[in-house]
Amino acid sequence: MTKQSAGGAVAPLDATQLAIERTRLAYERTLMAWVRTATSLISFGFTIYKFFQFVREEAKIQHPERLLGPHNFALIMILAGLVALVLATVQHWQSMKTLRAQSPQAPYSLAMGLAILVAGLGLLGSLSVIFRQ
Repeated sequence: MTKQSAGGAVAPLDATQLAIERTRLAYERTLMAWVRTATSLISFGFTIYKFFQFVREEAKIQHPERLLGPHNFALIMILAGLVALVLATVQHWQSMKTLRAQSPQAPYSLAMGLAILVAGLGLLGSLSVIFRQ
């Protein structure tokens, strides 16, 4: 990595700037890992819901609602993914805010945009399960 000096020559980054860049990338990787985990939880919950909905429609049998039936289990999985994603995104935002206080030129996080997108899709999935569509 290099930076542009006043005379137009390219100077190498110093150790502090490299450490800040490594820290920023570590924050990005951590949030992406949380996005993958949350996506897995959300999609697993939604898949369970749709599978048992299909089985119920094919069998044309009314199954009694249980305390923790497929519908509630799917909703718990989706909500667990959403909560994990929201908490990880808030933690990432706070960490990046602290890092920007030390290095204002730190770029903004693309992983945070993806986390917000996945959270929105998870919210739509949870609403779909809640309203049984």
